[in-house]
Amino acid sequence: MSVHPPELRARIDDAPMTRLQWSAIAVCVLLNVLDGFDVLVMSFTSAAVSAEWSLSGSQLGLLLSAGLVGMALGSLFLAPLADRIGRRALILACLVIASAGMLLSAAAQDAVQLGLLRVLTGVGIGGILASSNVLAAEYANARWRGLAVSLNSTGYAVGATVGGIVAVALQSSSGWRSVFAFGGVATALLIGAVLWRLPESLDFLLTQRSPRALDRLNTVLGAMRLPALDTLPKPEPAARKPKPRLAQILSPAQRRNTLLIWAGFFAVMFAFYFVTSWTPKLLVEAGMSAGQGITGGVLLNLGGIFGTTLLGLLAARFPLQRVLLGYTLATALLLACFVSLTSQFALVLALGALIGLFVNGCVAGLYALTPSLYPVEVRATGVGWGIGVGRVGAIVSPLVAGRLLDAGWTPDRLFLLVAAVLVAGGLAVHAFRLTTPEHA
Repeated sequence: MSVHPPELRARIDDAPMTRLQWSAIAVCVLLNVLDGFDVLVMSFTSAAVSAEWSLSGSQLGLLLSAGLVGMALGSLFLAPLADRIGRRALILACLVIASAGMLLSAAAQDAVQLGLLRVLTGVGIGGILASSNVLAAEYANARWRGLAVSLNSTGYAVGATVGGIVAVALQSSSGWRSVFAFGGVATALLIGAVLWRLPESLDFLLTQRSPRALDRLNTVLGAMRLPALDTLPKPEPAARKPKPRLAQILSPAQRRNTLLIWAGFFAVMFAFYFVTSWTPKLLVEAGMSAGQGITGGVLLNLGGIFGTTLLGLLAARFPLQRVLLGYTLATALLLACFVSLTSQFALVLALGALIGLFVNGCVAGLYALTPSLYPVEVRATGVGWGIGVGRVGAIVSPLVAGRLLDAGWTPDRLFLLVAAVLVAGGLAVHAFRLTTPEHA
């Protein structure tokens, strides 16, 4: 039978979830666990690396930001390839890049080598994330899509907490290089998981029409207990050569949403990486002990595990756009109150967990909402550029915070600044137009 893409999407939306769909989402979660581990691996090993090579603070800062620079490059320039070669194919290629970067980092001989390898690893991770989040959304039905994508993003918080514990244990017994070796081996093992349980994007198979596309599509549909197709849908007649994908997401039909998505990702990533990078130090600056500051930072990541799950449950009942707006405003309010309560340790810890809950949910919500704002032929490009602009916010955030601290800003003023940035991000989310034309 001939079925058009909207009809197939409707069937998936209405059908119950199958084992294949849940296992595909589980693989996407593992890919995000890798992201959480990779982002913080340099933070957990920074003291040992700095001691071995006698690095200055600025040199260490460059190493800490190198992975984020690579992720931005991967999101901007590798992720769009998924719209040409396939989501799964790009994920596999990027896992090879990331695992090579991590394994070679374990053998780095100086800070320059390690910095370049951190960029290489980040490129691989950045290329993975846009596709994994698109696939998680695509393989979920309508009822569970918000939960599936938020569970996907929960992987980051899991990787940040569990990965941190693993890193500390390995470092104490085998040195900092073993932490990178562990990450490289774990990344390589994910190649097998993707080959085994992550199918190619249905939307990609429908639109790219490669010679074996129908057979591959029907194999996946069979595993999802959906009827097979006799033929692929006929392609839409094209009067002229399509514009480049970046030009399409900036075309008049898409430009407003694209710029708002960029503003939202920049603001949310700016806040997220400020909170995760600077909270322990700023709590100490505000009068807490070093141990109390670290405890506050750990609770942020623990809160994140629950925040993304809660967002998914709320999104199953309420419009995701409204839930995400509420998350951004709640995070801004909590940040405004945070540092002023440092004299009450228990209250600060509770607020830290709540901030982690909401700020992680902000990231998860953007990942969940963004794919629905673009037509399928430019979806990976749109998501990739959104994440890439967000990574710019992530890179800028620690630098701005450090510069303002040197200029005499107090911790409470810094948290208020970040709260204001988040409010601006929430306003951008509120302005999204959820009805997007199928063609730009």
